Amino acid sequence: MAPDQVKTPVYLDHHATTPVDPRVLDVMDRVQREHFGNPSSSSHAFGWAAAALVEKAREQVAALIGAEPREIIFTSGATEADNLAVTGAAAAYRGQGMHVVCSAFEHEAVLGAVAALERRGWRVTRVAPDAGGLIRPEDVAAAVGDDTVLVAVMAAQNEVGTIQPFRKIGHLCSGRGILYFSDAAQACGYVPVDVKADRIDLLALSAHKLYGPKGVGALYVSGRDPRVRLQPLMCGGGQERGLRPGTLNVAGIAGFGEACAIVAKVRDREGRRLRALRDSLWRRLREQLDGVHLNGAPEPRLPHSLNVGFTGIQAHRLVGRLTRLAVSSGSACASGSTEPSAVLLGLGITPELARASLRISCGRFTTAEEIDFAARTIIAAVRKLREANPAA
Repeated sequence: MAPDQVKTPVYLDHHATTPVDPRVLDVMDRVQREHFGNPSSSSHAFGWAAAALVEKAREQVAALIGAEPREIIFTSGATEADNLAVTGAAAAYRGQGMHVVCSAFEHEAVLGAVAALERRGWRVTRVAPDAGGLIRPEDVAAAVGDDTVLVAVMAAQNEVGTIQPFRKIGHLCSGRGILYFSDAAQACGYVPVDVKADRIDLLALSAHKLYGPKGVGALYVSGRDPRVRLQPLMCGGGQERGLRPGTLNVAGIAGFGEACAIVAKVRDREGRRLRALRDSLWRRLREQLDGVHLNGAPEPRLPHSLNVGFTGIQAHRLVGRLTRLAVSSGSACASGSTEPSAVLLGLGITPELARASLRISCGRFTTAEEIDFAARTIIAAVRKLREANPAA
């Protein structure tokens, strides 16, 4: 395909969401048409068929992370799973202590839940990342105490893409009898995770971050002895072991399961391809522009992820010129804000460079031609902005 024949806009915001894989859509379409029964209807074949689809998906999600199917609780997404993990664990283990440790750059769903605990009298320690965007296990070890009941550190950071040392943190917490929760929404599509080997007690996933539908997620709740206890957030029926009442989204859950099954097959091969595309884009930007900075450590980093600062410009103005590209100047939750990213500021990046940074993330259907187009488009836009403001 010639560069001028690239279909635009080119989507490079896979941290925000991923397109649904056509194979997932096929599964969901079949379920919607043929299996409309309520999985809680245990008295007839329509309910049995729907329940069987849910259990198949539970097996597929569990297999991706090395869990048992009975340890998977389906939710409306990672935000609900985050809240259920933090708030539910705090309520269940309050008698053992009232201290929570989390990273300072967790997803807002985790930070918000932790802040709500703090308002109710809990003590919270927020561990700052180092300049490369990594949480040091030794800092987590220094933060925990005899009254710590939960540590929350995500598996991969959603703005800069750095992969956190979640395995070391999991073993650290396990050795001290502290629950470890990891929001792995950004990681599970790209990084091997084994909740047993990594000693993770609670883990959140989201379907739409790994080429599944929006509105579906899951929380892994360890069932090993002693099993993790949670208090539910909502009252209602007894679905999902009583932890998440409500009629299940069968088509969405089936799509989620298929998305996980696909990831398990293609993740390693896809990771190598995405890393090559990402590195090609980074090399072009670095070679053809001055004042280009990679935010966060080069490694360990998600294979599809870049966060790049361009000295002398403002990211929202750059995004305004990139009408044929879909990129972002921060997390989707903070979209539209011109304030510098708190995550980037937390890495010691200056407010000026934080305001001049783009988050760029390629994905399963990104082509080499699209990366070439993106490189040329970004380079041209940065040059024009700098020419318009040469004193910057």
